[in-house]
Amino acid sequence: MNAPVDLRGDCANCFALCCVALPFAKSADFAADKAGGTPCRNLRPDDTCGVHAGLRREGYSGCTVFDCFGAGQKVSQVTFAGRSWRGAPDVARPMFEVFPVMRQLHELLWYLGEAAVLPAARTLHPELRRARDEIERLTLLGPGELARLDVASHRGPVGELLARTSELVRAGVGGKRRDHRGADLMGARLRGADLRGASLRGAYLIGADLRGADLRLADVLGADFRDADVSGADLTGAVFLTQPQVAAARGDARTRLPDRVDRPAHWAR
Repeated sequence: MNAPVDLRGDCANCFALCCVALPFAKSADFAADKAGGTPCRNLRPDDTCGVHAGLRREGYSGCTVFDCFGAGQKVSQVTFAGRSWRGAPDVARPMFEVFPVMRQLHELLWYLGEAAVLPAARTLHPELRRARDEIERLTLLGPGELARLDVASHRGPVGELLARTSELVRAGVGGKRRDHRGADLMGARLRGADLRGASLRGAYLIGADLRGADLRLADVLGADFRDADVSGADLTGAVFLTQPQVAAARGDARTRLPDRVDRPAHWAR
């Protein structure tokens, strides 16, 4: 299932909030330091990126793996009714404060939207839809209320509901399922591993060799796939897989992905 349009980043209807509101430090992901609330040096006056076509070549690979889950256009066009930080200085600070809050809420909406259509979790669908409606209501709050919102108090109950969803979905695999929740698997040699139905929640898979691995129905919520090699791996049906996770990994034309995520342009062909 493809993600709803409002949970996909729409840069044309956003005031480049990810390029201004968020800070980043000079590293392998970013070629320079940037303070939060300060426009990136590559940002043009029309809110487009001057090096967008060559972000990785210019040292900004971190930009290619970021996804706001549609929070940017929501803040720009709904919360602030189309008023840009450029033309209204009084809008800038509250807009930059609200953006990261909205992104967290939209990420929760992504997970809840996926869970609410999984056949194996049909007994939880009513609860999942109610939770999604509540989070959606929060996204419509005014700037002041959003800035003061305690997202963690909402993330906790949603996380428990998603965990119950995961158990129902992964039960369909049968047999003993691997539990790697929060595990340190950095650089792990997992080539060809059978990880069907495994729990990889919050696992550190940085630089792991997952070539040809079978991750069907594995729960990967919050797993860190940075520089993990998923060439030829099967991720179809992987539970709670997001676009940023896929973009952070290294894959190829043989990597099998769920319909709801896109194959990154920088992957090997």
